[in-house]
Amino acid sequence: MIILAVLLVLSVCCGIYQKRKTYRMIDRLLDRVLNQEMIVYSDVEEGEYSALISKIKQIQEVLGNHAQSAEREKEQVKSLVSNMSHQLKTPLANLSLYTEILETGELAPEKKAEFADKMQRQIEKLNWIVESLSKMVKLEQNIDEFEVQDTKIKQTILDAVDAVYAKLEKKGIRLEMEEFDDRLLYHNRKWTAEVFVNLLENAVKYTEPGGAIRIQVRPYELYTEIQIADTGRGIRQEELTDIFKRFYRSPEVENMEGSGIGLYLSNLILEKEKGYITAVSEYGKGSCFSVFLQNCKNESSVL
Repeated sequence: MIILAVLLVLSVCCGIYQKRKTYRMIDRLLDRVLNQEMIVYSDVEEGEYSALISKIKQIQEVLGNHAQSAEREKEQVKSLVSNMSHQLKTPLANLSLYTEILETGELAPEKKAEFADKMQRQIEKLNWIVESLSKMVKLEQNIDEFEVQDTKIKQTILDAVDAVYAKLEKKGIRLEMEEFDDRLLYHNRKWTAEVFVNLLENAVKYTEPGGAIRIQVRPYELYTEIQIADTGRGIRQEELTDIFKRFYRSPEVENMEGSGIGLYLSNLILEKEKGYITAVSEYGKGSCFSVFLQNCKNESSVL
């Protein structure tokens, strides 16, 4: 009986010791997690605790990934706010200046009309920036419904051309469009027309009067390429990897009208449609942007 009692006491003491040892180990591992210190297997003896250590390491990795993601989002928000402030500063400053000039009351009627027209252009620019930012945020955060289906591409292109035709004529730029068979392509007509409008407006902006813009449609096995080429100022090779970044503007065109949103927004739209965009350019001679949209899987996609 005495021996059994001793063994029982020893068993209880051993159990208490083992529990305390396990508690201290878990406490030490959790401290490492909270202090963002890497857990290594040498921290504890291998054996029955290996599975526990592995799970704690997984929890640490998940928490670390969440922390990194939150930090990235924080930096993105800071960048977005900073860029929005920069984009809105110039038109707001211009409006303030024009208002002060008009309030003097010493201007001739034709000068008042001139400054009123300038104010209207700044208001339109502000509206465009705000609308573009709103679209960008909606696409980035998947807020807006984005329906994509097989749709004829010709009308989408014509809608975009119609939106910029007045600017083409005003600047005296020639538009050339090769004849092509209409095709069913996987896209959203409204959003994709905006992609083409962005590309065409950039082409008009950076092409001198008397220049030309050419639109070509080239079908391939899986995708169809819609190519928009111009005879404008072109883009330096080292900038081609940057032009689709949010708010990026070449130092050479900082004084020209623009916000650096259009190409980034276009890229977002095409990603939603499982398409993509590429650019090639020869500085001083022109640029060519190619939009690739998926073909309709039905063999009768050529209409």
